[in-house]
Amino acid sequence: MGLGPTLVLGLIAGVTILLGLPIGRLRRPAPALRALLNAVAVGVLLFLVWDVLSAAWEPIDANLGRLHDGEGGLGGAIGYGALFAGGLAVGLLSLVVYEGWMKRTAARALRTAVPPANFGPGAAHVTELSTPPSSTWTPARRLALLIAVGIGLHNFAEGLAIGQSAASGEIALATLLVVGFALHNATEGFGITAPLAGDTDDGGVARRPSWGFLLYLGLIGGGPTFVGTAVGHAFTSEPVSVIFLTLAAGSIIYVITQLLGVAAKAKRADLLAYGLLAGLLAGFLTDAIVSAGGA
Repeated sequence: MGLGPTLVLGLIAGVTILLGLPIGRLRRPAPALRALLNAVAVGVLLFLVWDVLSAAWEPIDANLGRLHDGEGGLGGAIGYGALFAGGLAVGLLSLVVYEGWMKRTAARALRTAVPPANFGPGAAHVTELSTPPSSTWTPARRLALLIAVGIGLHNFAEGLAIGQSAASGEIALATLLVVGFALHNATEGFGITAPLAGDTDDGGVARRPSWGFLLYLGLIGGGPTFVGTAVGHAFTSEPVSVIFLTLAAGSIIYVITQLLGVAAKAKRADLLAYGLLAGLLAGFLTDAIVSAGGA
């Protein structure tokens, strides 16, 4: 399959992430609904962790199998194992460092803020010039961004699979992958914006994200599917796939810990269980469509 039609397939697979984004604009959702939405997002992300880690482990398992059969040495397993451990560590720990830096930046901006009265009409406040915009976001918005980044890394690896299948002439497999990944991405869009449904200001008034902000999150989460498709069509690289899969797994694991902290505050173990089950089943159901074709 040529590059043009292949890119169309990648676009279709990635754009469906937009279907779940409007959930972030719910008006004043009830506390129980917020807790349930948060739990479903955790369930979807837990499935993704299993999905990406199992895929990233396959080359290691294959090399160990060849070693057992006397057909190879430890070199391949050690090399892929190093990529696996390194990607997982960078994906997890880089977000720990990033979050710490963002909190310190926001705190420093508040300490050094100059009253707006010292500026003329239309002038920029000193904190606008010295801090990145995301440092002043609410915790819910920062969490949504982190989820989008983790899912984007995962979707890049999915795009690689689409591009490689199309480039090798396996049109039926590529088409089936697009259908499965498109359904997957629809649930991932919901996972990205679930934290935004409970975003409120100090007075308890709901903060509704703009459509522009939701599209920004969708681009971060779904855009890499398109990019990965183009890269996968150009060349095949199993090590690159392992790196991006483990980066995605590490970042998603960090996000899950944040969402579980939110769930603990709700003190609704029943809703957490229901949401986890629903999210996990949604993930496995969409994945089954891909597996049905032998992918």
